[in-house]
Amino acid sequence: MKNEKNIVWRFFASVKLALFTLFALAPLSIIGTIIPQKADPGRYVELYGPNLANIFLTLDFDDMYASWWFTSLLVLFSINITICTIERFPHIWRVVSQDNLKTPVDRIKKMSIRRSFQTSASMQEAEAAVQQVLPGSGWALEKVEKDGGTLFFAQKGAWTRLAVIVVHVSILVIFAGALIGNFFGYKASVMIPEGGETDKVYQANSEHTPIPLGFNLKCEWFSLTYYDTGAPKEYRSDLVVEQNGKTLKEQIIVVNDPMKYGGLTFYQSSYQEMNGQMTAVLKNSGSDAQQRFGIVPRREVKWPTEEVSFGVTNVTGPDFMRKYRYKIWFKDAKAAPVEFWVNEGEVAKVQRPHTTYELMVKPRFATGLQVVKDPGVWTVYIGCALQMLGLMVIFFMAHRRVWVFVEKGDKGTAIFLSGNSNKNKIGFEKDVARLVEGFEEDDTLGIGSGKE
Repeated sequence: MKNEKNIVWRFFASVKLALFTLFALAPLSIIGTIIPQKADPGRYVELYGPNLANIFLTLDFDDMYASWWFTSLLVLFSINITICTIERFPHIWRVVSQDNLKTPVDRIKKMSIRRSFQTSASMQEAEAAVQQVLPGSGWALEKVEKDGGTLFFAQKGAWTRLAVIVVHVSILVIFAGALIGNFFGYKASVMIPEGGETDKVYQANSEHTPIPLGFNLKCEWFSLTYYDTGAPKEYRSDLVVEQNGKTLKEQIIVVNDPMKYGGLTFYQSSYQEMNGQMTAVLKNSGSDAQQRFGIVPRREVKWPTEEVSFGVTNVTGPDFMRKYRYKIWFKDAKAAPVEFWVNEGEVAKVQRPHTTYELMVKPRFATGLQVVKDPGVWTVYIGCALQMLGLMVIFFMAHRRVWVFVEKGDKGTAIFLSGNSNKNKIGFEKDVARLVEGFEEDDTLGIGSGKE
């Protein structure tokens, strides 16, 4: 199929196509980051006005990364990279696998980085010196008899030429992971009242499509802390995964510290105060028995096993720290009822003839979770790792080649040292200088250095 006259092949292999797709994907990715994705249509009207919102929805800006045209750009770029890789690989492989001992001696003597020596030592002694100096510096030698002399060759990092192929492949792997995530994954959300549970989440689309979890997800506790200014500081949820009455996982999550289970990731994304509702924790400090209750003002709550009843009769606040105070009515079978005030989040001790009860009351919240299923995430991670590896090789490693030709000269034996590197020429010249130093230090040669 590879044919210079094939217009379709040339189109997909062109650099212009690569630049076009890159310059198209870059701004679109920025737009997709700025514009909220998969929100309700009304949200776009609220943010951008009806006219601009209609344009965004028509162009699928509300779900850009799953839109047919964005996916088409990714596929087009993938085809372009694939064909460019196919075009370049044969040449790269020829460089990696070629027989460098077939390089003409005349060409070796004209390379830009070269040195030449004259020695009174015999050719056998000169060859022995070459076989000692180069391997001593980590160069693995090959040799052949040609043109009346002996040609030696050594190289380092030939495989680094393949790094560009690794980078190309890594981009394809990343794109594949992204497409897998788009087509087989989803983003969803759910609000779970404190003490409540759910067995489904709701996809982040206009229909809020319910998605069964296959297990029950419970919010055992929700806590909210504030800065001194009264602004929310941190909110966390105690989550429990249950199935068939068995607890499978428990974890406290906060923002940027999600819970992972069953191929899903649960992020702490928001919260909502359930107006008029409170959560109370009552503990018998004598027996360590403890119970959690959902309560509303002016409604009696009973703890039958302790023969205790209590309720909230009045609420004041919030104060500047957004804290409430609660007036509590409390009674049990051992003594007369009592009333007292308790601050939100603080523990009130209720002394009774037979024990002491500890009571804590706070507002009841619903925790907002973002739920992400991304089966392509590990594919993306592998692609990123390949890309980092390829880029490190490209930027920090080089393919270095050295030739040494030994032949009879006018005054004994002539040694020609030359080489090249596909990058980092300064570093390669230092490698050559070390080899020259090795020849100068060889007593059997008895030579000085010279440079053409």
